[in-house]
Parts: sequence; structure tokens; C-alpha cells
Amino acid sequence: MTWVPGAADSGYDLNHLPYGVVVPSDGRARCAVRIGDFAFDLDAAEAAGLILAGDSLRAPNLDAFLALGPAHWSAVRARLTELLGDPEHRAAAEPLLLPLATVTNLLAWTVADYVDFYSSEHHASNVGQIFRPGQPPLLPNWKHLPIGYHGRAGTVVVSGTPVVRPSGQRAAGDFGPCRRLDIEAEVGFVIGAGSTMGAAVPWQRFADHVFGVVLVNDWSARDIQAWEYQPLGPFLGKSFATSVSAWITPLAAFGADAWTAAPVQDPQVLPYLDDDRRALDLAITVEWNETTVATPPFRTMYWTPAQQLAHLTVNGASLRTGDLFASGTVSGPERGEVGSFLELTWGGREPVMVKGEERTFLADGDTVVLRARVADIELGAVAGTVFPAQV
Repeated sequence: MTWVPGAADSGYDLNHLPYGVVVPSDGRARCAVRIGDFAFDLDAAEAAGLILAGDSLRAPNLDAFLALGPAHWSAVRARLTELLGDPEHRAAAEPLLLPLATVTNLLAWTVADYVDFYSSEHHASNVGQIFRPGQPPLLPNWKHLPIGYHGRAGTVVVSGTPVVRPSGQRAAGDFGPCRRLDIEAEVGFVIGAGSTMGAAVPWQRFADHVFGVVLVNDWSARDIQAWEYQPLGPFLGKSFATSVSAWITPLAAFGADAWTAAPVQDPQVLPYLDDDRRALDLAITVEWNETTVATPPFRTMYWTPAQQLAHLTVNGASLRTGDLFASGTVSGPERGEVGSFLELTWGGREPVMVKGEERTFLADGDTVVLRARVADIELGAVAGTVFPAQV
């Protein structure tokens, strides 16, 4: 139970407490946790001695706090639960609540490296059928390792940031604005504690390094991507913008009811990938101009986040505080459960109705919002509006 008005059963109750960075009317960025429709000012709380975090929460973003590691994260979470749950602390804590309507959200941490995976068998099979009709939908290596690529950390932006339509090569001698602008509904994992270069991180240590979870929209320029991706893979078709939630849900917020069994893997994976098959049971919704067009289920992902973490470090690559790795497009077995418009419209050949209009890919002025919920926790939404190309 919490004494904070309106927080109970809101999706942002005392059991959630996601972290972010807000800017109130004084113009100074500060760390905060969300409870209900308020941001609790962690900068002021640590300054007043209500929380002890080595002054890490007095910084303008969460970088220093993320680096402290799981023991400190747990201690601060326990203290926040006391402050926002026990009425005895209300007099001291209530003045530090900032209404969300009075603050602006910033990107909560400095993204160090960004890795994007390709972990949905349904998505990979759909894409294979669209682009390689008559051939096996999955390439031979797909069920043996989590396929991924390195993205661009500098273009990861907070929810609400405008997305400028990219320009690039669409074919030989053809340059101009993207004509097939798309989304990718994904789930991202934020690294707190880093690791040593040369030392692999086993899947069993997932919770030792992953601080929390964000929703991700990895915007995609399908025509630019189709021309450039052979033979090396995604580049300019992906690197122009990746939107993430303003609020990071701590891994510790997910109770037993948030987890379910991941799909059975066949063939048997190598020992370093042989995990406990736990999947977050997130139900995602994709809204296109306020119309819900798809509901991707995260539980269907073939490769789990723990396997992804093990794979991206098995060669000795180190983790750094602030690293972000994302699941890849989340798609279920049904057309209405896909996480991209490429699949929803089957390569643009089967339009869908959005507010009475037939649509395939994104037009300037369109807004996409991703939401997700599991049990009684609602993840921070990811919104973005498409602006015209500048080149």
C-alpha cells in the first residue's frame, strides 16, 4: 500500500517505482522515480538525507547510480518502498512529489553501446517469406545463436522526441527520403554493472548486470535497408533513430507472476546458451494514430534476454554501464500480433485501415505509441511522431 494519492492499482504502484530523469520548472535535471502520476525527486531526497546512495542520485542522470550494482539498487529500492509506503514518512516525502504534468522527461542515462537482436522466430520467418519467397524462411544459423548487430548509441532518444524521416540510397543512383518508414516494437535491457574485457558473462548472472527494462521502437527505413544490407547487414536504415521509454522499470520490480515459460528450443543449443527458459510475459500494444493495430506477445520470443547477454559477451566483449541491448522485433504467430508494419501489411501489399484510411507505411505527421503491461506493472510508453525529411 502507498499513501501517494491515486497511485494504488495504477500500473505505477509501490511495487513498480521505475527510474527516470525529469526537469521541473527550475530547469535543472534530476533523478526521480515514478509513483502514480508523480515523480519523486531523488536529488532532493538524497540531499535531505532521506536516501543514502553515495550522492549518485544527485547527479543529472542515472549513470552513477547504475554503476553501483545490485546490492545498492536493492537497498535504495527498499528505502523508497518505506518512504512512499509508510504513512510515518509522508510529511518528509510528500513535498518532494512533482506532478508529471509539470515536468519534462529526459533520456534517463547515457547509452554506452547499443546492440539489437533478431530473436522472434515469428518475425524472422515472416521477413524471410516476404523477402525470400519460395525459400526456407529462416537462414541455417538462426536457431543456433541469437543473431544481432551493433547499432548507434548516439541516436537513441527518449520517448516523445520527433523522428525525422531519413534520406538515403534507395537503389542504384536513387537518393531521397525514405518511402517505406516502419517501426519495430521491441523490449530493451539497460546494463548497470559492467564486466571485465576478456571475461564472458554467463546467463546465470543476468540479474547481476541488468538494471532494468525499457520499451524500444527501433524505427526502420525499409527501402534504404533493403538496398544496403547485403552483405553486411543493417546500417543507415536503422541508425537514424531509436526511441526508448522515459522510465526504466527495475528488474527487481518483476515478481514471479511476471514470468512464464519461453518456447522450447530445437535443436539443442550449445551449453553457454542452455538457460532456464524464463520469459517476461509482457503484453505489448502498438497504436498508430490512436488506433491499436497490433498486440505483440513478448513471451513468444525464441531467444531470451539471458541468452542474448551470454552471447554478446561469450567472445570476451565487456559490458559497460549504460549499455542497451534490445530484443529485436516482437511478433507472435498471428497477423494481429506482429511488431512491424512490414509484417502487418505483408510488405506493403495488404493495407490496413487506420482511422478510415488504407495505410501501409508511415506518413509525415503519423504518431506511433508502444505500450506494455505485465501483471499489475505498466512499462513506460514509447511515443514518436514522424517529421518531414530534411535532406
